[in-house]
Amino acid sequence: MFVGTCNEEIAQSIISVLRSCREADISKPIARMLPLALGLLYLGKQEMATSIIEESLTLHKEIKHYCAMSVMSLAFAGTGNVNMVHRLFRISSHNNGTYRGPTVIGIALIAMGEEIGAEMAVRFLEQLLQYGDYTVRRAVPLALALLSISNPKVYIMDTLSRLSHDSDIFVSMASIISMGLIGAGTNNSRIAQILRDLSNHPDDNHLFCVRIAQGLVHLGKGLLTLDPWHSDRFLSSPVALAGIVTVLHTCLNMQSTILEEYPYMLYTLVLAMQPRMLLTVDEDLKPLPVPVRVGQAVDVVGQPGQPRTISGFRTHKTPIVLAAGERAELATEK
Repeated sequence: MFVGTCNEEIAQSIISVLRSCREADISKPIARMLPLALGLLYLGKQEMATSIIEESLTLHKEIKHYCAMSVMSLAFAGTGNVNMVHRLFRISSHNNGTYRGPTVIGIALIAMGEEIGAEMAVRFLEQLLQYGDYTVRRAVPLALALLSISNPKVYIMDTLSRLSHDSDIFVSMASIISMGLIGAGTNNSRIAQILRDLSNHPDDNHLFCVRIAQGLVHLGKGLLTLDPWHSDRFLSSPVALAGIVTVLHTCLNMQSTILEEYPYMLYTLVLAMQPRMLLTVDEDLKPLPVPVRVGQAVDVVGQPGQPRTISGFRTHKTPIVLAAGERAELATEK
C-alpha cells in the first residue's frame, strides 16, 4: 500500500521484525518477503535508500545481504543506471549465497527502463547462464521475463524454451512460468504450442507451472496485458511493478512457496493487469465505431514540426486490440 513512499515508520517496523526473528524463522522462504517489502517502500527512490541499505547490513548474517540487494535493486528500478548494473553483475558473478537471486532480478529491474539497456542486460544474463552456479541460473529466466513482459521477443522465447528442458528442475519450472509472463495476454501461438508439449511431463509440479503459464498466455482471452508502464512507456507504474516483482521473488524459491502452502502469492500479478483493447464511446458511453490508425509507437521527443507518432500503420475500426509497443491515433478529424 505504501509502495515508493519511503515511509520511515513501516521501514523501522520491518527492520525490527527482522532483528528479532530467530534463525529458524529467517531461514523460512516466506521470510524473504520482508526484505522485498522493505525494498518496495523505496521503489525508484535511488539515493534515498542509502541509509536503509546500510542498516540492512547490520542484520542477521542469514538475511543481511539478501535484504541489502533487494532494497538496492528496487531503489534503482527503471533508472537504467549503468554503474549499478555493473555492480550487481559483479556481485552475482563472484559471490556466493542465496542473495544472488534478487541481484540477478535487480539487473533486469534497473535495465528495463529503456530498450538499449534492456538488450545489454540480456547479454549479461546470457553470460550468467553460462558461468553462474545454480542460484544464479534459477533467477535468470525470471529476469529475462521482466525485460520482456507481455512482449514475446523471439530470442527471449527461444532461450526460455531451451531452459524449460534444463536438467535442473527449478530452472525448468522458472522458465515455464517466465514463458507465461512474456506471453501474458498475447495468445501467442508459438508459446501456447511449447506449453502444450510440456504438459506431457509426468511431474505434478511441472504440470502446475505449465497450467499457470497457459492461463497467463490467454489472459482475459487475450484482452488483458501485464504492463509495469503507462503513458506509452513514459512513466513506470509503481503498483504494477510491485505486483510483478513480488511474483518473481516468490518464484526464486518456488518449491517452498507457490508449490507448497503459498500459491495465492500469484494473485499479486493482478496489480499489473490492464486492458489492451481500445474502445471508443459517444456522450452516452455507447460503443461508437471510429476509424483509427494503429502502428509501432515512435519517440518524437525533441523533433521539430509535427512528426508522425506511429510508423507502419494500418487503419482499423474500433474496438481493436493493441499489442506491446503499438499506439493508435484517430484516422479522421471528424
